[in-house]
Amino acid sequence: MTKKQAGTAADNKIEDFTVKDATADRKGATGNTVVSGDTTNVTGTTGSSRAGKIGNWILRLIKGVLIGIGAIMPGLSGGVLMVIFGVYDRLIYFLSHLRDKFFTQLAFFIPIGIGGVIGLVLFSVFVTEAFASSYVAVFICLFIGFVIGTLPSLWRTAGSRGRGAKGWIAFLISAALLFTFMMLGQAELTQIEPSIIIWIISGAFVGLGFVVPGLATSNFLMYFGLYDRMAAGIQSFDFGIIIPLFIGLVACVLLTAKLVNWLLNRYHQIMYHIIFGLVVGSSAAMVPSLIAPAFTTAALTALGLEFWQLLLMAIAALLVGAVLSIFFSKLENRYPADTMGVLSGNK
Repeated sequence: MTKKQAGTAADNKIEDFTVKDATADRKGATGNTVVSGDTTNVTGTTGSSRAGKIGNWILRLIKGVLIGIGAIMPGLSGGVLMVIFGVYDRLIYFLSHLRDKFFTQLAFFIPIGIGGVIGLVLFSVFVTEAFASSYVAVFICLFIGFVIGTLPSLWRTAGSRGRGAKGWIAFLISAALLFTFMMLGQAELTQIEPSIIIWIISGAFVGLGFVVPGLATSNFLMYFGLYDRMAAGIQSFDFGIIIPLFIGLVACVLLTAKLVNWLLNRYHQIMYHIIFGLVVGSSAAMVPSLIAPAFTTAALTALGLEFWQLLLMAIAALLVGAVLSIFFSKLENRYPADTMGVLSGNK
């Protein structure tokens, strides 16, 4: 081999090594092998990142719709579903620290807020009609199944910093007290004449349902004879009802969020076991008060169903709710950064 040929071979060797090295670097950065050339389309992390953001946005929108439904559904509350969906802590943190990355946190809650409004408006008629229908037991079983399917993750959250006697006592007392209160409240109370002040107070009740998960505020409104009128007002866009409700809701949430945030940080074990107890108590109270009456002889005759037929429908609804909750749990695992916990600083 001549000297000239040896130099050319060395140059080719160096050039070949450089191309391979660059390819390896790009492979390590993107996870995909990149071939040099004008015809190759490099697919890096940009596309998947954009898809992930869209997926997060749609997921939060869907959660908002369900939270809106929970806000007007007797036996549940928007706060319960916020805990289930992993956005409760972050909302409380946001409302307690409005100056901390305000626009970043606001952007996170925009799709949830949009979904909440959609849920309130579109499902106010549906929820009212469902609870006035003969198939109310099946409808309630659907939501109870949804809650039951997510109880394991809520239980793990409650015990994430330890679970001792205080946690167990807090759980048992809160569940028993709420269950007893809801059962005693089944008696029909005096009808309250609506007014602007009454609707502001009603909005504050709904707000408490967001701040204190498990507090089934819709039940209170039903006891006072205001639930049907509230749902009708939302359905017909009666701003004489909607505006006072909104004022009361926002005022309640803003005034109590900081205290709740402090309690959750200071007494994590006790507070979260209380929340768990409220979820269990409110769900359990719906069985004797709203489901059992559908299985009486008179109710079954009106439906034209046998006991076992309605029982199968109720069990099927329960299972569907559980499957839906498992589905959302998997979505939580897929997009954990945007759906769990408080603002992490690296978002």
